Amino acid sequence: MTISNDEVTIGGSTVLGYPRIGPRRELKRALESYWDGAITAEQLHDTGRELRKQTWLRLAQLGLTQLPSNTFSYYDQMLDTAILLDAIPDRYRKHHSLDAYFAMARGNDSVAPLPMTKWFDTNYHYLVPEIGPDTVFRLRADKPVSEFREARELGLITRPVLLGPLTFLLLSQAAPDSPDGFQPLDRLDDVLVTYAQLLARLDAEGVPWVQLDEPALVLDRTEAELDAAKRAYQRLANLGERPRLLLASYFGELGDALQAIAATGVEAVAVDLVRGTTDGLEALAGKTIVAGVVSGREVWRTDLGSARVTLEALRAMASEVVVSTSCSLLHVPYDVEVETELEPGLRERLAFAEQKVAEVVALATGTGDKFQTELPFWVPEKASPKAQRRSPYAVRAKAQAEYLKLPPLPVTTIGSFPQTDELRATRADAAAGRIDEQEYERRIELEVQRVIRLQEELGLDVLVHGEPERNDMVQYFAENLEGFATTRFGWVQSYGSRCTRPPIMHGDVKRTRPITVAWARYAQSLTGKPVKGMLTGPVTIVAWSFKRHDLPLAESVWQVAQALREEVTDLETAGIHIIQVDEPALREMTPLRERDQAEYLQWAVEAYRHATSGASDRTQIHTHLCYSDAAAAFAAIDALDADVTTIESARSHARVLAEPTAAAFSRGLGPGVYDIHSPRVPDVAEVVELLTYASKSVPAAQLWVNPDCGLKTRTYPQVQAALRNVVEAARLMRGKV
Repeated sequence: MTISNDEVTIGGSTVLGYPRIGPRRELKRALESYWDGAITAEQLHDTGRELRKQTWLRLAQLGLTQLPSNTFSYYDQMLDTAILLDAIPDRYRKHHSLDAYFAMARGNDSVAPLPMTKWFDTNYHYLVPEIGPDTVFRLRADKPVSEFREARELGLITRPVLLGPLTFLLLSQAAPDSPDGFQPLDRLDDVLVTYAQLLARLDAEGVPWVQLDEPALVLDRTEAELDAAKRAYQRLANLGERPRLLLASYFGELGDALQAIAATGVEAVAVDLVRGTTDGLEALAGKTIVAGVVSGREVWRTDLGSARVTLEALRAMASEVVVSTSCSLLHVPYDVEVETELEPGLRERLAFAEQKVAEVVALATGTGDKFQTELPFWVPEKASPKAQRRSPYAVRAKAQAEYLKLPPLPVTTIGSFPQTDELRATRADAAAGRIDEQEYERRIELEVQRVIRLQEELGLDVLVHGEPERNDMVQYFAENLEGFATTRFGWVQSYGSRCTRPPIMHGDVKRTRPITVAWARYAQSLTGKPVKGMLTGPVTIVAWSFKRHDLPLAESVWQVAQALREEVTDLETAGIHIIQVDEPALREMTPLRERDQAEYLQWAVEAYRHATSGASDRTQIHTHLCYSDAAAAFAAIDALDADVTTIESARSHARVLAEPTAAAFSRGLGPGVYDIHSPRVPDVAEVVELLTYASKSVPAAQLWVNPDCGLKTRTYPQVQAALRNVVEAARLMRGKV
């Protein structure tokens, strides 16, 4: 099709994506029913079709003039793209279509899943495709076309959303048998051939616009990568048969990538104006700017007056300005209006996905006066006090060895044990008043007894109480600290069928009473082996909540750190001398641009050390990081000064241990040997192989044996079988040291 500038228009309002799990987590329930064999593949697809239909109709009803499609996924958009391009490793090809998809996502009895890590600086996880020199790319699926047809049957013309070729390749990993120096981006030209075929197919279908998501362009990129971006999009823009192209960036400013993209023939560019500014956008003159002035990641009402000023400034820079969200609304809950238990004054300040769409429409139509809010009040940056320091590690290690008397390669878990239907029912009964507090505590005590007995029978060395009283590792603390609010239906997808309800920070954080002490003390009373106290770290509690806008981030984290410091002191007083303070979000919350990272890491590390430095030398402090690219943050992990650090390793095939920073790590290190995000049970030989590999980088005196993460998503049969094999593997390894 021939495209001229005077034809450029995509309407006045849009969003870059929308939640896909369903307002009541319908997709989660359908997925888990399918995995359990309770429903058929066709019934699962029926659920998907109904959720897509509901989304499109609702977005149209709310008044958007352009609706996205192909944002739905049964698991993850990176995985969907790998399937679309037929970038499927050979080990999965023996499975049929849907089974191969879920084998790549979750693994099964015969094959391990793909690695999984965090999507930029969010709590969403994506599957990491494997790309090698011999990967053959071809269109294998028609999901973007079929979803466009579904919407068209409803009388709606949508804009299919594709993951851009640069981001797909930059976030993939080299296949295991790739030669040294190979990078997935080396295959860009081959991938572009397949994208061209897909664009031609969409054009033939009558698709007017396609959105290509390129969030990788907001990171620091090399000149070669920027040249690749320019070349790729000029090549796609020069195609004779294609829809108009909207390149969508988000999570930050394009920076140097802006000029590269501006020089291409793409008709529209989406920019994040919540995290970025309008500086330099004059380069997009002649193009449509899709202005992300409504946050797709936070839950506070938009200051529509300020947003209008931004939009007016843009009108002088572009052929047309379209109002949008800063990124997909995947990262926020569906609807704040159903949260009737929230304090009314707080609820009026909040906007979930539905309300954000209304804000976008109001800004596009000029009808937003009723949504006007005041500008956030920012207090000056407050320097957090310098954290205290514990004794040198060598002193602590000696005191802990004498007191704890642990064997070589001690076996432990990360904290949680399976969250059974009975436990969920117990919490629901207590919340609804169907059982009193005494009955609730009796049931939780029985579960703690079960978990302690099981660990003793299996032969673990450091036990946990299993966290049966906790719904979520962040929400539980938010419910017990002042300054947070929690929701009933505010679910956000984390990965696959896993959803969380991020708390909302709305005031100063204070601890008014012990939170975890009673259950830790009770568990310790049941066994002669050490029981770990289990806490979530200050950075993670803040990162996995919706954060305040009226207080600097560092100050919010410091307030949580102070509360945790008080909890650590009380745990130690109660006789708990191993305390795990998890910080899986340490890397996740690191700013995307290198120029901003040093300042963040300084105060993040100080906050952690403040939370933990009150412990005595003989109290062993553990921390845990999972699915957040620990290798990239090992210097910061080292600075946390925890006595033992446990990390994800099994799912990523222990690649972190090949890092020079890991080899130089001088304290206890537990590279995970059991991938808990997969239903498969590792056998003894597999665990021994992982431990043998780990022992080449980590001295035996420092090596711990543990799963990748908590066990709450697994079943008891899976956990018992896996931990039995892990303990046996550790015993075999002890015989070799």
